[in-house]
Amino acid sequence: MISLYKKDLSSSLSEREGFLKNLPEIDTEHILLSTCNRVELYFGDGAAHESVANHLFRVASGLDSALLGENAILGQLKDAYSGALQNKTVSKGLNILFQKAIAVGKRVRSETKIGQGAMSHSLAVLEILLRNGYKIGDLKFLILGMSNINMDVIRYLTKKGGRTIFVANRTFQKAEALSKELNCEAVRFDNFYDVLDEVDVVISATAAPHLILRKENYCVSRKQMIFDLAVPRDIDPGMSVFPNVILYNIEDIERQIDNNVEERTKEIIMAERIIKEEYSKYYQKCVR
Repeated sequence: MISLYKKDLSSSLSEREGFLKNLPEIDTEHILLSTCNRVELYFGDGAAHESVANHLFRVASGLDSALLGENAILGQLKDAYSGALQNKTVSKGLNILFQKAIAVGKRVRSETKIGQGAMSHSLAVLEILLRNGYKIGDLKFLILGMSNINMDVIRYLTKKGGRTIFVANRTFQKAEALSKELNCEAVRFDNFYDVLDEVDVVISATAAPHLILRKENYCVSRKQMIFDLAVPRDIDPGMSVFPNVILYNIEDIERQIDNNVEERTKEIIMAERIIKEEYSKYYQKCVR
């Protein structure tokens, strides 16, 4: 019988680290799934108990993730399985169980919307741009500040083909270092107005205690989409009166994320129905 030891989201980080450090030596076939949110050791042969199989199927489907429906966990599960295959620690029973889990995760994502919709501020920005019909490679961006949000935004834009990205930061050396790493163009923060008229999208998330882009100083005529991801605000909310400006603030972005969470939640019943069907198939195969 296949068994499971685990430490997951309900455990503290130190508990998960201690669990991983003090795992007992397993003298039988096993697969270790270790991520930032969970440590799970599957071991043994034969069939898995219904609770173990259903748990793994839910994990593969993103139902037991911190972010409902996250897609990264399926790749992490595949990596754990592949690594165990290379190390020759996979029993026939584990092989059947994990192949089924991967298939379940793929089916849930293809037949439901559980993995659709941005769940982070940075991805929500990208989602809004794509939803409005923009092609990332055709746009010019100005990024104000090097917060974690903006760093993620730049990485996502680069992955999606973004080519012209200006980065302005109070510490110019940091912007220069980033420009070399991610093929951006560093701009001195005091001079970002010089490139403002060249860009299609402005994304700001600084730690400034005051507005850094004010209505009275704005004289851009081209159509611009502006994202203010800072708290307190970076962008003068009065700029929304300009006909060429579409302004999103942090509340707009979080509303988008909340809507996506709500839409994903609606898919749970369908996902659980698929898991139930697939467990029945798995059980039938194991008891032959």
